[in-house]
Amino acid sequence: MTSITGTVVARYRRHCLVEGADASRVSCQIQRRALKPVVGDSVSWQPEADGTGTLTKISPRDNELTRIDNRGRPEIVAANLSQLVVVLAPDPPPDWFLLDRYLAAAELQGYGAVIAFNKLDLTAALPDELDAYANLGYVTIRTSAARGDGLAELTAALRGKRSAMIGQSGVGKSSLLNAVLGDARQAVGALSEKSGLGRHTTSTAVLFALPEGGELIDSPGVRDYAPYIEDPRVVANGFREFGDKIPLCRFQNCRHLAEPDCAIKSAVVSGEIAAQRYASYERLYELTASLQAGRR
Repeated sequence: MTSITGTVVARYRRHCLVEGADASRVSCQIQRRALKPVVGDSVSWQPEADGTGTLTKISPRDNELTRIDNRGRPEIVAANLSQLVVVLAPDPPPDWFLLDRYLAAAELQGYGAVIAFNKLDLTAALPDELDAYANLGYVTIRTSAARGDGLAELTAALRGKRSAMIGQSGVGKSSLLNAVLGDARQAVGALSEKSGLGRHTTSTAVLFALPEGGELIDSPGVRDYAPYIEDPRVVANGFREFGDKIPLCRFQNCRHLAEPDCAIKSAVVSGEIAAQRYASYERLYELTASLQAGRR
């Protein structure tokens, strides 16, 4: 039987929605338990007589957005991304360590990151920390879904890319999604209800086509997040400002914690690396090391 290719746009317990090149969508049953598709996967499926399909193959992924679940195990949230869009707001107050964990995940997987500071209508003062991230080369956009501030700039940053929008609960992510997606956000939900999939629990993410080109993955708001990193020694590679300093450390296997003549720590003392970012590195290193110990 001839297979058809497509992209997973929503995942449920035993089914998923697959979109074809012509933008048509079909409900597919997953052929076997060993297949674990996620939103953004390129897949192959075979049509069934009742108009549904059977997903038979997942193509190799370019990258993944992973997290640690509540049992300490790795969970893949989405695949084949161009960038993350991390949404912050004055209320709830920004969790800078959470932001740094998301940015580290992007750096380690090789995709970009955009920071959107939302709810400008609630504050006249912006956190000084935002300038530090802009100085590191991260695109930072000030937005207000209520007033429309920054929406043109955000739309331009999304155009032609596959982005995953993430952030703490309550930062106004849904309002931003509605603003940039318009009616497109209803398409997946409508098909889910029509196919009966709406009765089932959806997975961590849903993919939407953007009106001006590109794709946007909506990932539910979180209270906490930790990327899945197998070896704590690679955590430093998730902090882009560490890159040119790492070769200057006295020891080749420097952890940048208690070792002497550490170029990273020297840069923190001199102010070249922000103390807050270094503190995030320490915390993520220790978290990764503790999780690795628990897996032994």
